[in-house]
Amino acid sequence: MNKIPPLRTTNYELRTNAGFTLVEMIVAVALFALVMLVSVGALLSLTAANRKAQALQSVMNNLNVALDGMVRSIRMGTDYHCGGGAFTLPQNCPNGDALLAFEPFGGNPSDSADQWIYSYDPATKRVYKSEKGTTISPFPVTAPANVKTRTAFSLQATAVQRVLDL
Repeated sequence: MNKIPPLRTTNYELRTNAGFTLVEMIVAVALFALVMLVSVGALLSLTAANRKAQALQSVMNNLNVALDGMVRSIRMGTDYHCGGGAFTLPQNCPNGDALLAFEPFGGNPSDSADQWIYSYDPATKRVYKSEKGTTISPFPVTAPANVKTRTAFSLQATAVQRVLDL
């Protein structure tokens, strides 16, 4: 009779700790939170920069329209007067001045009450406009002072008198 050799058995231990440990999970969540925090911070910075760029573009467009209106009215006017004295008499100011008066297009040169006057007040840093021939009650041509951010820029405009030959 043939003998069957005994079966060899091997004991294997089952690993019951399969998966992530608590420390691995905490490290993974912390890394994810850190990456998300940096990403959200960058996104908020981009949003704020975009908002500032759009606001600056809007201000520059509005300022451009206002400055073009001033240049157009000055260019079409006559009898320019710079500085103090009677606004109805033309007067040059080779060294510049904070006040410019002129007869608007279609105005009556003999009427001193229809002069347009642009004046600059260095104390308040505002440009004032008056259409009544006096600087008593001008209205400001400026933006409000309660601003959150400041951006410096320079303005330059050239006005050449346009005499119509009609």
